[in-house]
Amino acid sequence: MQRRICEAQHSATLSVRVVPRSSREGVAGYDGGVVRIRLNAPPVEGRANEALMKFLAGALGVSRARVSLVSGGTGRNKIVRIAGITREEALGALGVRRPPE
Repeated sequence: MQRRICEAQHSATLSVRVVPRSSREGVAGYDGGVVRIRLNAPPVEGRANEALMKFLAGALGVSRARVSLVSGGTGRNKIVRIAGITREEALGALGVRRPPE
């Protein structure tokens, strides 16, 4: 019974490298399993974290409440979880391609 609940409530977990104080916001690339995202916000008082959550919610077409920061609150490398979407759907919506394995 518990297993069905986990399968029904899928979520995407992404490794993200944030580039704060950029002149333009957007996805800067995908390398080594890490999505690189440029943000206008400075890395002060959690502004870059909040900007990242808003950016991902808008880019993925989900509500802000479905995007959460798992780790990396004070660094540039972060782990983000998006509820209700698969990893492949998230990467596709961000416009990045996974290299063939």
